[in-house]
Amino acid sequence: MQKNIILIVDDEPDIVEALQTRLEQENFECITAYDGNGGLELARAKKPDLIILDIMLPNLDGYKVCRLLKFQKEFQRIPIIMLTARDKAEDRLLGEQTGVDYYMTKPFSLDKLVATVKQFLL
Repeated sequence: MQKNIILIVDDEPDIVEALQTRLEQENFECITAYDGNGGLELARAKKPDLIILDIMLPNLDGYKVCRLLKFQKEFQRIPIIMLTARDKAEDRLLGEQTGVDYYMTKPFSLDKLVATVKQFLL
């Protein structure tokens, strides 16, 4: 059975490493990027099954990455979990408007994030 591929895009290496370690323990394959451009390129090249995306990224913010992917038919069905420190109502609204499927704020529970990933993929 082929593993689901999850793209993690965050500019904080500690968060990327923690997410990758935990998700790989749950038998997911992870690919990672540390800025918006890298995340967009990897998403287009690898077509992951799910994307975990920060908002505040170098080069291209998470809203723009999400919008660029969700407006292309081949990527519209890929669930995007926005994982961010931005927790204002207008941030969540903008996330919804750009096509985010689930909005989670930092600090976060790894258990809750894994459960959310599983809801989308299993």
